[in-house]
Amino acid sequence: MEKLINPGRSSWSEITKRPEVDNSNLRETVEGVFTEVKAAGDSAVKKYTKQFDKVELSLAEASIQEIELAVSRVSSELKSAIELAKNNIEKFHASQALKINEVETTPGVKCWQEARPIEKVGIYIPGGTAPLFSTVLMLAIPSKIAGCKEIVLCTPPNQEGKVADEILYAAQLTGVDKIFKVGGIQAIAALTFGTESIPKVDKIFGPGNQYVTAAKQLATQYGLAIDMPAGPSELLVMSDKTGNPAFIASDLLSQAEHGGDSQVIFVTNEVTMLQAVEEEVSKQIELLPRKDIATKAIENSKLISFDSDQDIIDFINAYGPEHFILIAENEDFYMENLISAGSVFVGSYTPESAGDYASGTNHTLPTNGYAKAYSGVNLDSFTKKITFQKITREGIQSIGPAIELMAEAEGLQAHKNAVTLRLAELKR
Repeated sequence: MEKLINPGRSSWSEITKRPEVDNSNLRETVEGVFTEVKAAGDSAVKKYTKQFDKVELSLAEASIQEIELAVSRVSSELKSAIELAKNNIEKFHASQALKINEVETTPGVKCWQEARPIEKVGIYIPGGTAPLFSTVLMLAIPSKIAGCKEIVLCTPPNQEGKVADEILYAAQLTGVDKIFKVGGIQAIAALTFGTESIPKVDKIFGPGNQYVTAAKQLATQYGLAIDMPAGPSELLVMSDKTGNPAFIASDLLSQAEHGGDSQVIFVTNEVTMLQAVEEEVSKQIELLPRKDIATKAIENSKLISFDSDQDIIDFINAYGPEHFILIAENEDFYMENLISAGSVFVGSYTPESAGDYASGTNHTLPTNGYAKAYSGVNLDSFTKKITFQKITREGIQSIGPAIELMAEAEGLQAHKNAVTLRLAELKR
């Protein structure tokens, strides 16, 4: 890990860069797949599943028999753990429901806002080296609470044409309507346009690699909404001298093992902590089954010391981390001055993995600095906000003259007439 002591602010833009990947053919590849899926539907999906996932499937949808078999193979211990997580995620997201608040802005003029569910949502669950069944919980649960009418799940099959039992169990537990063994660009394209078997949806959720992220961004050009541009995982840990170096190292490695393009950063105001954390990372990484992946990510990562708490919080806001662990005696200072982060974990006994699985918050979060402008997935992500208003005779008489003046000033005579006719009728 690169070690930096009091780096000047002029260098922060370089320090906060995420690992670069070769995407020279990315756009061309994504657009090519989209064009074929739009034109040929299922046959194009099957073609690219064979090309990218090395498997040929006659039926992409998971059958009832497949799901039942998968459910039977998940251990009772893991089922209990998943159900505990489900309950906590439900509690937290249900608490976010919009409460209708009617406001009388002027006597006779009432305005209010109500949430309506997005009818059809697509959730993308990465497969790859670590099938993320926990992401099924994070996306399907709030979509159910919101009242979405159809939930369509896409996830890549392995080379035997199968999906992880845990993904199928989580999907069945949370009420997913359709499960398709389709991944990558072709899955996003299918959800965008619809095919003979895969429904077109209104909004796409879920993380993925650079190809999935680019495909989701392209989907927006065809009228679909997406949750956010979510790419490789990242974590920033800030700790003063009260932190436990072993805990900190374990947190850094928990994100590093996601993928070689992940990035982790440790920031402190206690320079002696840098060496202690670095030594713990070196020790713990040797014991990881995914050591090779974590090692590559650690090469992209940094250990940074600042003398000033203000410099630290300014650096954190400049970075805008997906995950931010805070361990400090003056934690209130950091929480009060924090502007940009996807999700915050406060205290030595709050590992980031708690949010990944079972504490209740959502783990689908903005990466690559998008936390400066995007929120993580929440209940609102699955709804639209519709405003309502009701105006009485008294109300239109009160605000009508102002509307007439404003409409006339903008040169919109029909807008003015819509009010003038009503006011004239009331004078009769």
